[in-house]
Amino acid sequence: MNAPALRQGVVVFGSLNMDLVARVPRMPRPGETLTGESLLVNPGGKGANQAVACALQGARVQMVGRVGDDDFADQLRAALDIRRVDHTGVGSTPGQSTGVAMIMVDSGGQNCITVIPGANASVTVADADLLRPHLERAAMLLLQLEVPLASVVRAAAVSRQAGCTVLLNPAPAQLLPPELWRSIDILVVNETEAGLLSGMPLVTRSNAGEAASLLRRNGPGDVLVTLGEQGVVWSSGAGTQHFEAQPVVAVDTTAAGDTFIGAFAALRAEGRGMAEAIRHAIRAAAICVTRVGAQASMPSRADVLRETFPNPP
Repeated sequence: MNAPALRQGVVVFGSLNMDLVARVPRMPRPGETLTGESLLVNPGGKGANQAVACALQGARVQMVGRVGDDDFADQLRAALDIRRVDHTGVGSTPGQSTGVAMIMVDSGGQNCITVIPGANASVTVADADLLRPHLERAAMLLLQLEVPLASVVRAAAVSRQAGCTVLLNPAPAQLLPPELWRSIDILVVNETEAGLLSGMPLVTRSNAGEAASLLRRNGPGDVLVTLGEQGVVWSSGAGTQHFEAQPVVAVDTTAAGDTFIGAFAALRAEGRGMAEAIRHAIRAAAICVTRVGAQASMPSRADVLRETFPNPP
């Protein structure tokens, strides 16, 4: 009898957007017209961002989602080609525009984002069903909430049936149905998402462990709460652990969360331990925020390994 094939690689089921990034001295007030400093047009979308971040850390990655029938669609596919992300699972939706994210980044590196879903809104349960043969070979499925929730719920269920680990990043933040909670192995949330899902009005470093423990009661075996410059809290059946952030001067935080998740997933998919994967992902995200853009700001594995930080976590 042949031994079962070793699971390898990561499948990402989610959004693809073109990011229009405006640099501004500060965020405009309601009704105010503010002169910006520059405009960058960059490939993005939480799904595609996490796929690229994963591939840059050496993982074999397949992206599944939808784009429109416009020039942005061709540019997004080309960007995935450059990073060697398999996009044969990215379909085109006739009559729809490709998703767009309009992003303002202020002088302190903080951002404000408006997302127009476009073709991302046309991702269906049937698209999720097509994942099964890929998930039977993959080590992990990455999910976010920039495509319809019903398709995410189905993708998670298919992954669970196929024996593939499910990682959910519930962004944009919204409440989750019980059937989705039951399919999650790893939940990665920021402070806002942790607060909404746990019912705690304010999640900080001091109570992030409590929030993570509450979230674990819904089903996930592991919960990671990312706290920006305050680091990461990991809650599991063995308890709670805090990991310090790397001290850097942030220029643009746009893709930091996606970089963290992609780097973390890449290491977990190759069999590295949770703590090692978290520390590596923190380093990758720290490099990301010192650069401008989404996918353009993401470091390679070589970048992460050679970067020297003061006071490592």
